[in-house]
Amino acid sequence: MTVPARARTSTTTRVAKVLGLLVLAGLVISFPSLAPDSFILSVGVVIASYAVLATSWNFVGGFTGYISLGHAAYSGLGGYGTALLITRADVNPWLAMVAAGVLVAAFAVPVGIASLRVRGASFVIVSIALVLILLLVFQSWGSFTGGSNGIRLPRPFGDDVLRPEQHERFFYLHAALLAVLLLCWWAIDRSRFGMGLKAIREDEDKAQSLGVPTFTYKLVVFVISAFFTALGGGMYALWFGFLDPIFQFSILVGSYMVLMSLLGGIRSLFGPLLGAVIVGYAMEFFKAQYGDTQAHLIAMGALLAIVVLFMPDGIIPALRGLVNRFRPQAASIREVSAAELAEQRRAAEDTGGSERGEKEEVRR
Repeated sequence: MTVPARARTSTTTRVAKVLGLLVLAGLVISFPSLAPDSFILSVGVVIASYAVLATSWNFVGGFTGYISLGHAAYSGLGGYGTALLITRADVNPWLAMVAAGVLVAAFAVPVGIASLRVRGASFVIVSIALVLILLLVFQSWGSFTGGSNGIRLPRPFGDDVLRPEQHERFFYLHAALLAVLLLCWWAIDRSRFGMGLKAIREDEDKAQSLGVPTFTYKLVVFVISAFFTALGGGMYALWFGFLDPIFQFSILVGSYMVLMSLLGGIRSLFGPLLGAVIVGYAMEFFKAQYGDTQAHLIAMGALLAIVVLFMPDGIIPALRGLVNRFRPQAASIREVSAAELAEQRRAAEDTGGSERGEKEEVRR
């Protein structure tokens, strides 16, 4: 029996996806051993951290279409919450990171209730305002947050663990957190909840008229996004060891999350990861080459313009569309093998012969 071309293509696609996942996992696992020096390994940690933050942002941006430039508020709160629990309450660093994520998720509930009632540019403005308010609070409240002097954290693995080994451990920790994020995004994407979120993205009013609880769905995914973003901010704080409110609550951090997701493709699972690799490497390259200049900001602006003009859906959707051009197109009439055609003819002849016999019997 001949296998239809469409089925063969589907099987090939699945095999290619599995092989791609295995190759990606192999590259992640082997990266620390392949890194030539500690600096490159630290760049890998930065890129992994960006991938966590961009994927966390994509729970809101990718599923609902709401563009938030203020997600730095949740990463900053996650970092500061982790630091304050360690330095003020002497909590275990890893428990402090999780507890800070839960607290930020609880904080995101009233924020989401207030901000998700508006759409479009109004939502963007509200998200930016939240970051600026938190920046002023954490800068002014010096007796508790350290103010502009920041907070220094102790090393979570102890002082006997050297910096390169700490980079390696945190790279794997970020990779593990990223794997959890990707699995959650994949599960939501294939659930009824995910279908409702995508209906909101396409046409929120129509989705609501069809019975989708739009506000509840938006609020739930908003809180999930804030929780994971806070975990990413807390893990970065444990790795870097120093927090500064100007950097933690920066509009640029939220803009990077959006740029990474748009570059890779906000509607795809691995889009933010691909965008984080490209943007993270580009930023670290320009910083290493040009020091404290603003060259990396110019490069990011040019990259964003290229994405908006030539790849509005991102790299992965563009590549997928290019591949689909060379795939065999499904025929409007199903392909039938020679054996199937002969069988159909024999069945038709048998049916025709029996019908003629019945008619002759009736005449008699």
